[in-house]
Amino acid sequence: MSATGPIPISGSVAIPEAELSWRFSRSSGPGGQHVNTSATAAELSFDVAGSPSLPSPLRERALQNLGNRLVEGVITIRAEEYRSQLRNREAACERLAALLRDATAPPPRRRRPTKPSRGMVERRLRNKKHRSETKANRRRGTW
Repeated sequence: MSATGPIPISGSVAIPEAELSWRFSRSSGPGGQHVNTSATAAELSFDVAGSPSLPSPLRERALQNLGNRLVEGVITIRAEEYRSQLRNREAACERLAALLRDATAPPPRRRRPTKPSRGMVERRLRNKKHRSETKANRRRGTW
């Protein structure tokens, strides 16, 4: 995934570059003299609540699922694990895409509880009995 261009979320939904807001700052951690002069840490902000590119049902689902990560409807992702600004931009884009993919995914279908079949119950009990006999034979100490 590149740091420029639209970020694909699902099927036909993609977030255009124009809706993303970038900030760059100095990265923490080791790096020698270079780290003191370059702004390699990337901070990506995306307005989930005000985005026209997210369809209404997906936006509602994202707002509900990302509620604790949003500040006034905006999600911010900071990437500073790489020494280059470009790689940090790409990492931030990938994380945003994964986060929005998970947040907008439909909820899983509810499991309908079913009874185990009679044959399955009998097989399980037969296996338990066999295992019990095996262990009991180990205890008998006939040697």
